[in-house]
Amino acid sequence: MKNATFTILIVDDEQDYCDVMRMILTREGYRVLTCNSGHTALRLLKEKQIDLVLSDLLMPEMDGGELLRKIKENNDPVEVIIMTAYGTIEKAVQAMRDGAFTYVTKGEDPVELIHEISRVVEQRKLEKDNRILKEKVNKQEYMLESNNKKYLQLLDLAERAAQSDANILILGESGAGKEVLASYIHQKSARRDESFLELNCQALSESILESELFGHEKGAFTGAFQKRIGLFEGADQGTLFLDEIGGVSLNLQAKLLKVIENKRILRMGGNVSIEVDFRLITATNRNLQADMDEEHFRRDLFYRISTIVLELPPLRERKEDIQMFVEYFFRKYQMEMKKNITSISQNVEMFLLGYDYPGNIRELKNIVERLVVLSEDGKIKDEYLPTDILKSLDRNKVIEVPFNYEMTLKEHRSSLEREYIKNLILKYPGDMNKVADVLGITRRQLFNKLVEYELK
Repeated sequence: MKNATFTILIVDDEQDYCDVMRMILTREGYRVLTCNSGHTALRLLKEKQIDLVLSDLLMPEMDGGELLRKIKENNDPVEVIIMTAYGTIEKAVQAMRDGAFTYVTKGEDPVELIHEISRVVEQRKLEKDNRILKEKVNKQEYMLESNNKKYLQLLDLAERAAQSDANILILGESGAGKEVLASYIHQKSARRDESFLELNCQALSESILESELFGHEKGAFTGAFQKRIGLFEGADQGTLFLDEIGGVSLNLQAKLLKVIENKRILRMGGNVSIEVDFRLITATNRNLQADMDEEHFRRDLFYRISTIVLELPPLRERKEDIQMFVEYFFRKYQMEMKKNITSISQNVEMFLLGYDYPGNIRELKNIVERLVVLSEDGKIKDEYLPTDILKSLDRNKVIEVPFNYEMTLKEHRSSLEREYIKNLILKYPGDMNKVADVLGITRRQLFNKLVEYELK
């Protein structure tokens, strides 16, 4: 049921009234709890996730007004609706001033109460949607920060490309941030106030993917009980981002090509051509040139989607950004999990700053989240790392760096960097090209660091 995750707590000293209201609201699909006093209500608010309190205004010991004030003093985000059977409008109005969502009269048709509850549900949903949108915007802004020259040049090119309606193809490894870059292009375009719709083409079967893109008419296939608008129509005037375009079948590629060329679609099972106007951004982690040579990807489609090609560098080529991402995700997950990390083992710290991250930013995020989840007493230990990484650490045990709490942050970073380079030289003896490649710097930059850190 659509309201099953919305929990209402009914507070009334008359148990019969609680029972009747629970029956009515349960039929509406809500999860309902009841209690007979304000003190019990405050305890339940601490123990359970509650979205709305329906409280009687006149109760012994603690009335509804006092309960409301205590809820607001505790900064509890729960909404409160006051119920009164005595028409005490003055007290009800005072409750509104104290932060009640509204008040209703007991004993009247419950339709009014159900309507007010639905208003609370809609408000909570809107607040949640706004919070998710704000988090997404904040995340996007942070993920676009960089100290890497190549990535900054890419952002500049993306912003210039956004000013046109040219089709854009983003190339990059999984987890490198293709969706973030696509969203950035949309936000910098003239279509920024319209829809940005996205779809991972590799995650769906061909028939479902076609339905998602083109939509369908009622009765188009078994289970099509009503008309459905597809993403091409939904993105009209806005931007459509198709991730992992390389995984689309040749049959569907032909249909995509036709839509891109004509900007018209037919819903599945339909016979009316519909005009659509959308900005297309595609992305893939595949080698499309190799796919075209093997006739797995149409060349004419490739030329249509790749007016502008943006190649995202993997995280291992953005070594200067790794510490920034590590710190960002530690802050994020400490806040979300209400934990305070006070110490990180030397091996974990050196690993986080020196690892190649074949899964890119997504892998870094997952590793940091795992470390925070498993942390105890504010401490992160070696054994909290994923098993495959622990085995790698055992094979290539890092050299311990004496930790000095009097060090400046710059001195500590330099100490870690020196030991990391030293370990790489031990791992790849005589192969300075490999060491420089792993570090993501040139041989000249590596030579300068060897001189700086007095390493041979």
